[in-house]
Amino acid sequence: AKLMGFGHRVYKNYDPRAKIVRKIADDVFEVIGREPLIEIAMELEKVALNDPYFKDRKLYPNVDFYTGVIYKAMGFPTDMFPVLFTIPRTAGWLAHWKEFLDDPENRIVRPRQNYKGARRADYVPISERQEHPVGLDAITTGTLKRRNVAVISQ
Repeated sequence: AKLMGFGHRVYKNYDPRAKIVRKIADDVFEVIGREPLIEIAMELEKVALNDPYFKDRKLYPNVDFYTGVIYKAMGFPTDMFPVLFTIPRTAGWLAHWKEFLDDPENRIVRPRQNYKGARRADYVPISERQEHPVGLDAITTGTLKRRNVAVISQ
């Protein structure tokens, strides 16, 4: 089982960014107030920070836990959370991509997915679309990546 908003693959102790966002959450609550779900989230945080299960596994609330609580307090629908979590990450993703392109040896390798679907498709209104699987392939060697970058940059 996985509890979303807790733990981080890089920060094995409390995420230093989470402390900053936690303070911002308190500032937001001062202005907007709290609702029952926010109270539950804050109680969950309190329990997790003191529970041996979480402490032994170094599972601390992360940035997404607090930003999700802030978004909820601001009235964003939960369906919008993935988009809201993605927007600030875009700058980092673009920076990683630029680093990769600027490195002549392409030593900076980050996971990627390659779209395997149709290269060109005409627009079809949503009401007329049929479901079909989208093919993604994440298996790419470093040599192939360098070759693809070299071909694209020529």
